[in-house]
Amino acid sequence: MSTMKIKKGDTVKVIAGKDNGKEGKVVSVDVKNGKVLIEGVNMITKHMKPSAANQNGGIVQKEAAIDLSNVMYVHKGKPTRIGFQRVADDKRPGKTKALRVAKSTGEVID
Repeated sequence: MSTMKIKKGDTVKVIAGKDNGKEGKVVSVDVKNGKVLIEGVNMITKHMKPSAANQNGGIVQKEAAIDLSNVMYVHKGKPTRIGFQRVADDKRPGKTKALRVAKSTGEVID
């Protein structure tokens, strides 16, 4: 994928899987594998060995990555699809740039 419709910091809603219906903020995006890490969603239990960072080790709860197709961007409290709109770039005459647009309202996201 060349451009991702979901970016770090976006609020998204899970639309499929065990956490269906939950909302959260995107912590990170894995462009190569098409996965996103969402705050407080898809929690897993991980057994950690003692290390310099974690002296005791033990059982830790942490977020796992979820596929991009299972989340939807939330715009003004409602899940919506995202499209792109080409507009003239002020900094580079004769060139255009792509802006993310909410399909439900047609408003520019960023």
